[in-house]
Amino acid sequence: MVMAVGLLTLELYLPMNDSLKGKRGILKPLIARLRRDYNVSVCEAEAQDVLTRAVLEVACVSQNGALAHRHLQDVAHRVEQWHGDAQLIDYTIEMLG
Repeated sequence: MVMAVGLLTLELYLPMNDSLKGKRGILKPLIARLRRDYNVSVCEAEAQDVLTRAVLEVACVSQNGALAHRHLQDVAHRVEQWHGDAQLIDYTIEMLG
């Protein structure tokens, strides 16, 4: 059986943040919710030392590419509607393999 792997890159703006501790406080609940609600793997990939910007990578494995793509679009839309201190600037979805 061939599985599809999808990778979602989320670029976030954290306008009210002024410390690394504050950044962690913003990202931890968001990452935890995405992991719990969508059963995906999430990590902070870039800009770890930039206080007002974060880049998250979200990965999922699915039975086919269309399902993986749709699942990652749902994740991106959820982040776009997030009512925390993180604003979605842009996202890209890439299918691997």
